[in-house]
Amino acid sequence: MTNPLLATTGLPRFSAILPEHVEPAIDAILADYQAGIDVLVASTGPRTFDAVIGVGELLDDRLSRAWAPVSHLHGVKDSEALREAYSAAQEKIVEFTTALGQNRDLYAAVKAVRESAEFDALPRAARTLVEHELRDFVLAGVALEEPARSRYREISSELAKLSTEFEEAVLDATDAWSEHILDEDGLAGIPDSGRAVLRAYAEEKGLDGWLVTLKQPSVQAVLTYADDRALRARVYRAYGTRASENADDGKFDNTARIEKIMALRHESAQLLGFANTAEESLATKMATSADQVIAFLRDFIAKARPMAERDLAELRTFAESQLQIRDLQPWDAGYASEKLRERKYALSEEELKPYFPLPAVMDGLFAVIERVLGVHVRLREDVDVWHADARYYDLLDANGKVFAGAYVDLYARTGKRGGAWMDVCTSRLRTKASLQLPIAFLTCNFAPPTASMPSLLTHDDVITLFHEFGHGLHHMLTEVDYAGVSGISGVEWDAVELPSQFMENFAWKREGLDLIARHWQTGERLPDELFERMQAARNFQSGMFLVRQLEFGLFDFRLHHEFDPLRGARTMELLDEVRDEVAVLVPPHWHRFPHAFTHIFAGGYGAGYYSYLWAEVLSADAFERFEQEGVFKPEVGKAWRYAILAVGGSRPALESFIEFRGREPSPDALLRSYGVAA
Repeated sequence: MTNPLLATTGLPRFSAILPEHVEPAIDAILADYQAGIDVLVASTGPRTFDAVIGVGELLDDRLSRAWAPVSHLHGVKDSEALREAYSAAQEKIVEFTTALGQNRDLYAAVKAVRESAEFDALPRAARTLVEHELRDFVLAGVALEEPARSRYREISSELAKLSTEFEEAVLDATDAWSEHILDEDGLAGIPDSGRAVLRAYAEEKGLDGWLVTLKQPSVQAVLTYADDRALRARVYRAYGTRASENADDGKFDNTARIEKIMALRHESAQLLGFANTAEESLATKMATSADQVIAFLRDFIAKARPMAERDLAELRTFAESQLQIRDLQPWDAGYASEKLRERKYALSEEELKPYFPLPAVMDGLFAVIERVLGVHVRLREDVDVWHADARYYDLLDANGKVFAGAYVDLYARTGKRGGAWMDVCTSRLRTKASLQLPIAFLTCNFAPPTASMPSLLTHDDVITLFHEFGHGLHHMLTEVDYAGVSGISGVEWDAVELPSQFMENFAWKREGLDLIARHWQTGERLPDELFERMQAARNFQSGMFLVRQLEFGLFDFRLHHEFDPLRGARTMELLDEVRDEVAVLVPPHWHRFPHAFTHIFAGGYGAGYYSYLWAEVLSADAFERFEQEGVFKPEVGKAWRYAILAVGGSRPALESFIEFRGREPSPDALLRSYGVAA
């Protein structure tokens, strides 16, 4: 019990977790798990919900409790030793859970619960959990015969390894490139806040001057503000060729991994009787067919592309006449766009950033959560964390009782995966003895504070923060007592973004901004005149933004839907086809966007990236009720909390949406929000 990963109560002791703890803990837990399953299937007693599903939930939760902190550390505090331990343990877990999914005796036990006299009298969440488990057995190949059963297990193990390697290659490639700048003239155009970030990166490496890296705050500062076009081009190329054959002499190249991942996913889907991976993925989504998804995307393309073409034409004209850029390139687009926005709306991100110091934004976010959901968020300082920047917050109900918690880690740093995400630390689970509280990990990569100023967020950063907290609230505000369908568990993948995208809306509303925005020096609220310019610019180049998202979604779905083993993934060829249909500003031939597309090759969004837009239809429609009845009207917030967040995955997302909205979703609200005609 000296191994901190074997603790069965309390929060993880991150400072005590070492790489050498990982494999012994996982070995011990898997052995106990298998022994528990053996006892369960050997039992001659009645197949009741508690005797089968309840026992399985407890066994699975113990594994999850140990693996969650290890997986989290792998994302936020990477090291060579942890990688090795993580990879070895992950291989064992995948092998175990795949075999578990093919355990016919266990499947028969779950099926017996479904067919028992007690089933119809079980709570809705319990019945849903049983149905999901039966479905998941089928999707794990429980019906397969040899040699297909063994081959399916081999594929599952290999895919897990490849996904981890893919993600690690992107992280290594991101950390491998930098450009040291000693002459401040080379930073012309980059504002003080951006220079401070680059200075901090240099100081971290013991260097004078400034260090441009491929971490997001650095890339954003250069591509948006740097007057030096050649510097923009170098950063764009380095960022756009990460983990490909076109950078680092191919040291981190993900090309072969993409081919293997796609081939193995396709083979796995066909073993289960699906035509392709896209068809398989729809078994756990709201969308019912590949044709429906493709039609959904192409309908939006038809509406968005003409807007995007107008956006680009305007940008090219402006760049040529005002910036003397006669051949607008992708590395110019962010820079020219920022200048055009300043010209059209007298608005720049740099003008907004002083109003979004991270401490004030966090206070405002918590105030929004309290007003909308009746939940209080309180910092807790006695919690063991993995880095000095990480924080832990308790969530309290109206009576001051703690019912959930969240770890929050917001700054970019070396050894931390890029992007922003929410993950599960523990799930809500009620046993006869206790109630385990839901706890979330919420991670972002914002510019850290400097010696002279706090972390100043862009408005896009504020939206990202609200987005991730939306996921967190979905997990933490669940009132379902079964881990398999509590919080985000069991929610259809193309609906899981609904609560996150819903929360983004508060970062646009005057009522929300009055709580969020405080000038870091004066404490002044966002002035009305600046707010009005923000609103006027809200749909600035929304057409170009939309076609970029549509490009990602259509590329991902077609990649998985059209895969042919005889032709291979055709990754770049297919991306070119999609861009011909969707894109208006096409990257150069050497650009390798897919090679760092961790969402679909390492993040669970394979054949599902369209979900962002699908869920955005739901979220825009849902938020329109708040706009109609009152952004902070308690009754509407209560309805949202209990119709959507509290029920987790215990029922279909469409049923929950209809309860909240009174009807099925309509895309009109989303189209209006982008300024697109319905």
